[in-house]
Parts: sequence; structure tokens; C-alpha cells
Amino acid sequence: MTAAAAVIDREAERLTELDSPIGDADHGANMQRGFVAVAKMVETEPPATPGGVLTAAGRQLISSVGGASGPLYGTLLRRAGKALGDAPQVSAQELRSALGAGVDAVGQLGGSAPGDKTMLDALVPGVAALATSFDAAAEAAEGGALATVPILARKGRASYLGERSIGHQDPGATSSALLFSALAEVAK
Repeated sequence: MTAAAAVIDREAERLTELDSPIGDADHGANMQRGFVAVAKMVETEPPATPGGVLTAAGRQLISSVGGASGPLYGTLLRRAGKALGDAPQVSAQELRSALGAGVDAVGQLGGSAPGDKTMLDALVPGVAALATSFDAAAEAAEGGALATVPILARKGRASYLGERSIGHQDPGATSSALLFSALAEVAK
């Protein structure tokens, strides 16, 4: 979570720039605020298990991130944390499975699927590529985020723009890809 907070902090301005033409121009600031709170929580009150960390981080994001991102990222992490349970250590396969459960929950909550120009466009390929490696997951998630540029948004705030959403990279997919890059960074 500390690495995720660092990468979000580093890229907050870019996330806001991506959000400006198709959203509320606040995605970077919202994500930065949320992950600063998560990093502080992990530092001051570290949960004892990986599942506990994800669950607590999800709660923190729900309470501190504005817009749809807080509930969506919060759901992702809380569901993944719940899937991991109280195990003191988890394997890469267990993490992949737990993140898959979280991604499914995000799709249900948002009523979205890959191809709708949402965070799922990075999350789904990222989780699938975890079967290969953390680096492959980061690359797949980044590729998914980049692939949102030519897509017509069908869900989320960008969908209100119709055809004008085409040609813009989805900020939620981009922040999702950043989280995979943080995961790959700490896995080295």
C-alpha cells in the first residue's frame, strides 16, 4: 500500500489531466488523498495479515476518496481482503484469486464490463496476467489502460459525453494500471 501511495502521489497530476476532458478533473487529487490516508493507516495501525491490510485500505478509500472512485476501489480491496481471510501469508495464486473476486465485485457494483472504458479495462487483463508474473500483470494493465483511448465510454461520467469520449485515456483504468505497477515494484 505504501508503494501504491507513492506511485499515485507521483502520477496524481497526470491522472487529473486525463480526467479533465472526460470527467470532473479530480481523479488524481481524490486518489492521492485516499492513498495518503491508506499509507498513514498502514504506518500507524498496521493490520496483522495481508487480507486485513486490503480490507482496511478499502474502508479507508471509501471514507476518503470522493466520487465513484472511493466506492469502486474500496470494494475492490475490501472484497480481495475478505477473500484472503486471516491467512498470515498468501501465495501469488491466492492473491490473484482474491483480486479476481475484487474485480468481479467492481463490475457488479458499477454494472460494467471490459470494453466500457472503465477501470475494468486495466483490472481484468492485469489480474489475468498475474498467472504469469507481477511484471506481466503491470504490462497487461498498462496495455488495457492505453486501449481505452479509442473506446466510446459506455459507463461512468465519461459516458455522458458520448462520441466525445473517444480519443481520451480513461483515468480509472490508468490509476488501476498504476496499482499493478506498484505491486510489480514491491514484488522484485
